[in-house]
Amino acid sequence: MARRYWLLRVVIAFGFAQAAVSMARPAVSYRALSLGADERAIGVIAGGYALLPLFAAVPLGRRTDRGRCAPLLLVGVVLIAGGCALSGAAGSPVWMAAWSGVMGLGHLSFVIGAQSLVARRSAPGEQDRNFGHFTIGASLGQLAGPVAAGLLIGDDMGRGGALALVVSAAVATVALTSLRRVEHRDTNPGHARVERDRAPQKVPVHHILRTRGVPAGIFISLAVLSTTDILTAYLPVVGEHRSIPPATIGLLLSLRAAATIACRLVMTPLLRLLGRTALLTVTCLLAAVLCAGIALPVPVWALAVMLAVLGFCLGAGQPLSMTTVVRAAPDEARSTALALRLTGNRLGQVAAPASAGMIAGLAGPAAPFVMLGALLLAAAGLGVRAGRGPGASVGAGAGRRGPRQRV
Repeated sequence: MARRYWLLRVVIAFGFAQAAVSMARPAVSYRALSLGADERAIGVIAGGYALLPLFAAVPLGRRTDRGRCAPLLLVGVVLIAGGCALSGAAGSPVWMAAWSGVMGLGHLSFVIGAQSLVARRSAPGEQDRNFGHFTIGASLGQLAGPVAAGLLIGDDMGRGGALALVVSAAVATVALTSLRRVEHRDTNPGHARVERDRAPQKVPVHHILRTRGVPAGIFISLAVLSTTDILTAYLPVVGEHRSIPPATIGLLLSLRAAATIACRLVMTPLLRLLGRTALLTVTCLLAAVLCAGIALPVPVWALAVMLAVLGFCLGAGQPLSMTTVVRAAPDEARSTALALRLTGNRLGQVAAPASAGMIAGLAGPAAPFVMLGALLLAAAGLGVRAGRGPGASVGAGAGRRGPRQRV
């Protein structure tokens, strides 16, 4: 029975881990402001969250290709909880930046381990569905975390920020309750010895990146995540220029998140109806048009409709990009390929906001959405190319991968 519900328990653990991070990140900013940090220092602290994972992603992926996934999940939760708690106790912005980096490393560890586990335990025909369900955990955490942080912080940035960080550490530890026996340990010494003897050689990173389908999956993931991040950061700025109240902007962002969850809940019937290549291409293309449309001075009701459809379209990109990378990468380097995808995500989280800030300064606060439209348009084109590559269809993937691996 425990093995039967392994995916549900991974989703629950991911939901708590993501909620902790989504609660902690705004709390870190408020806490740092109370300690005297200025806007540039806040940017450095926020960048610290993504900087350390840039260097750790590939080694962690290599380790997972050669071993078990579950230990990485446990280490990730411990690092997230530790980073949150120590950020709440930090007495200077410098230490806030350091512990924010620890939190980011923990999140990366958890995600690499969890994605590798889903890829390893899913048959080729189940990968799109299982990755879709897996990312529901992230969406639920992103929906609940910021709301909880806002309620805990209140009017006192210092004490409220510290309280939110301590609570986020406690939320992260709840994830441990769902991680027991998510991965079966082989207790047969002879079989374990054979597996060690058959340990795969390292596949060079440049070889993985040149494999058809892997760059496309990385870029699609980067484009979708950048869109979500910039939408969250710049929609309040657009609202201020258009006299839309902050409470309404918050509801619009929640509507976007809810639509993303809805997309992932109906991923399986959508795949049956359209096929994965068409679904990936159409959702990226429609999202590109809708992002560019946000730059237009439309009424609030029209903006709500656009954001709901946009959120639904963005829900498909992340899980399908995971499957694209897993199917395209060499069998012995799937975790490393997923780690490279996460490295691309982190690069996008650093570069996209900086580019959006420059464009907004030159052409106005709505201009970054036109940039996102161009980014998603390129992702749609790559989605078509990735769909024509080897292993694109379920049947091809099944023929290439063989039967499901039991772990």
